[in-house]
Amino acid sequence: MVHSFSRFFRDHFELEFYVRKLAKNGVKLVSITQEMGDDPMHVMMRQIMALFDEYQSKENAKHVMRALKENARQGFWNGSLPPIGYRTVAAEQRGAKVKKKIEIDPLHADTVRLIYRLALEGDGTTGQMGVKNIVSYLNSRRIFTRDGGRWGIGQVHRILTRRTYMGEHEFNKRSKTKELKPVSEIVTVPVPPIIDKEMFDTVQRLLKARNPKVMPARVIGGPTMLTGLIHCAKCGGAMTIRTGKGGRYRYYSCSMKARQGPTACEGMAVPMDKLDALVADHLEQQILQPERLETVLAAALDRREEHAERRREHIAELNKRSAESELRLKRLYDAIEAGVANLDDPALKDRIDGLKAIRDQAKADADRAQAMLQNTGQKAVTPEMLRKFAATARERIRLEGGGYRRTCARLYSASRSQRARFVSWDRSPGCYRRWWRVMA
Repeated sequence: MVHSFSRFFRDHFELEFYVRKLAKNGVKLVSITQEMGDDPMHVMMRQIMALFDEYQSKENAKHVMRALKENARQGFWNGSLPPIGYRTVAAEQRGAKVKKKIEIDPLHADTVRLIYRLALEGDGTTGQMGVKNIVSYLNSRRIFTRDGGRWGIGQVHRILTRRTYMGEHEFNKRSKTKELKPVSEIVTVPVPPIIDKEMFDTVQRLLKARNPKVMPARVIGGPTMLTGLIHCAKCGGAMTIRTGKGGRYRYYSCSMKARQGPTACEGMAVPMDKLDALVADHLEQQILQPERLETVLAAALDRREEHAERRREHIAELNKRSAESELRLKRLYDAIEAGVANLDDPALKDRIDGLKAIRDQAKADADRAQAMLQNTGQKAVTPEMLRKFAATARERIRLEGGGYRRTCARLYSASRSQRARFVSWDRSPGCYRRWWRVMA
C-alpha cells in the first residue's frame, strides 16, 4: 500500500515491472489517493500516470541541477559536508536563504598538510610514506578524523587526490553511478587553498609512480636500498638480490645471467652491504655538505614563513568579518532606536542572532589562529643547527633496512631525471673498487 504510485516508483518501466512481479506472487499494489481497478482501462491510466510522474521527476532534477550549478559558479557551497580541513560559513543573506561558502578550518587543515608532508618527505626516519603507512602513522599518534574516529586507507587517498586542497573544487564531477561526467558539465569553484599546486602535482606524480601496476610494491616498500635503481652495464638487465650460505650473505647480481646463464651476460655478483655502504658514502659527500644543508634549511624556513604569512592573512580576514558583522549590528540597533525597524519582527530577530553568531565565531577563530601563530616562532639557521642536522642525517642514512636512505637514493637520482647504472667491479686482495656511471 502506497500513498500514490509516484511514491512507489517514478520510472515507468520499474513501476510496471514490479507491479507484475508482485502480482505473480499474489500481492496487489494499492494507492490510497489513486484508486485503480484491474481492467485494461485502469491499467492504461496507471501507465499514463507513471509516464507523467517520470517526466516530472526528470524535469525537477534538471531544474535543481541547474540551480546548484549556478550557485557553484557564483562561488557558493551547495550544502554538503565540506572536505576535512574546511568548514562552511555564512556569506550572504538573500531573502530567507543564507548563502554559504567554505573557509579553511585551522584545527584540521594542519592534519591535511601533515598528510601531504608525510607523502613527500616522511617523518624523518622512514622516507616517503605510502597511504597505508600514513594511516598507521596517524592512528598510532592518536591524530583522529574530524568526527573523532580512526583513519582509513580510502580517506587518506581521497585527501591526497582531491583537487579542492589546492584551491579548485570540482562540483558535479560524477553521476549517481560514480561515473565521470563530461568536462563541460563540471563546475570549478575557487576555494582557499590549503597546499600549493606544486606540492599537489608532486604528490600525484608520486602516487602514479608508486602504483602497483607501474612499479611492484617490493621495489618501493622493501628493505633493500638499491632495488630497481641499479642495472648491469654489460647487458642492461636489472640487478636483483641473490643469497648464499643459507641467507647469511646477500649479493646484487645480474638478472639476465641468473635466468639465462653466463652466455647471456658475464656480469658478476656484488656484496650488497659493500655496495650499499659505498652509495651511502656518496650520498653523504654529495648531499650532506654545509653549503647544501644551509640551502635546504633556509628553504624549510621559507616554507614555514610562507605558512605563517597565510595564517596572518587568514587572521586578517576573520577580523574583517567580525568588524563587518559588528557594523551591521550597529546599523540594525540604530534603526530600532530610530523606530524604523520593529524589534518584535521575527525576521529581524533571526538576522540579529545570525550576525552575532558570525561575529562571535570569527572572533573566536581569529584568537585561536593568533595563538597558534605565536607558538611557531621563527629561528635563524645557525652553524650548530647545521651540525646537528648533518649528524642526524648521517646517522639515519646508515640505518639497516631503513626507508630513509632508500628514499634519499631515489630522490637523488630522480631529481636529475637520470638513472644510476652499475658499471663494473674489479676484485683485488682485501679491497673492492667501484665506478658509478650516471647516464641520462
